[in-house]
Amino acid sequence: MALVNFNAAGVRLAVVIGIGSATLGAQAPVATFKAGIDLVSVSAVVRDHKGRFVQNLSARDFEILDGGELRTISDFRVDRAGVSVGLLFDVSGSMEGTLPIAREAGAHLLSWLEPQDEAAVFTFDTRLNQLLPFTTGLKALPEEMATMTPFGATSLHDAIARTAERVGKREGRRRAVVVFTDGRDTSSRLTPTQVSSIASSIDVPVYVFAVVPSIDNPSTEYSTNWGTSSLAGPLNDLAASTGGHAFVASTPAARSAAARQIVDELRHQYLMAFESSGKSGWHPLVVRARKKDLTVRARSGYVAGQSRPNSD
Repeated sequence: MALVNFNAAGVRLAVVIGIGSATLGAQAPVATFKAGIDLVSVSAVVRDHKGRFVQNLSARDFEILDGGELRTISDFRVDRAGVSVGLLFDVSGSMEGTLPIAREAGAHLLSWLEPQDEAAVFTFDTRLNQLLPFTTGLKALPEEMATMTPFGATSLHDAIARTAERVGKREGRRRAVVVFTDGRDTSSRLTPTQVSSIASSIDVPVYVFAVVPSIDNPSTEYSTNWGTSSLAGPLNDLAASTGGHAFVASTPAARSAAARQIVDELRHQYLMAFESSGKSGWHPLVVRARKKDLTVRARSGYVAGQSRPNSD
């Protein structure tokens, strides 16, 4: 089953947020950016015209535009760091009949983690709950996940933002939040745009992982959902603005392949830093490769000179 960009109506979603860390885990040489109050870090994934990861690039192969102005890359890292993943499961009423598929997708992602990687498990309806703290070498979901009955309203956007902030505190790794949901939100205070601002301000790529039956997969001839979904637009935009990507996967094999691709992207991030102009407020960012046939994904901006947005 092909993995395609998300544009279907009424599909089941899994949203993945990845945070590019500027440091490495304890088992590898620690890469740290130079200290500086106005130093901004950016993680980026680069692919060629065939969609393959591009490695062995250097700082001189990139350009960073901060508010339209070219910035000098003052630090650059290509080291492979351990991964820290927060798995966030929607257990609200709308997930009845879908939670088993979400659990399967989560298990696929855990299977691609390496022994030095760590993962935590969260659930949410209108409130966020930590089911399992960050654990190294986790390969299976907690047994409680198998007996949960979906119930209640959904605060999807709030849960994404709050979990991203929690995982963002994990040091020394390439961090990620994986949110498994049907995309419905009935009670959040935050909008997708506000979540995008929070995620971008702390360098959090958001991946939309749509878990759907073949009939709802827009890449198949049997799809009944070629229209534009009111849910797809905001979440897809959130992913794009944070440097993330969208997937559709209708089979266990496709879900496993998508999970592997997400983990691979975290391991192939380029980490770079530059000095901000110091001007207070939101700064739009463009990160691009000098070679025109390469595609770069990175966050769309950052906040300088003030506290970044938060989920409180």
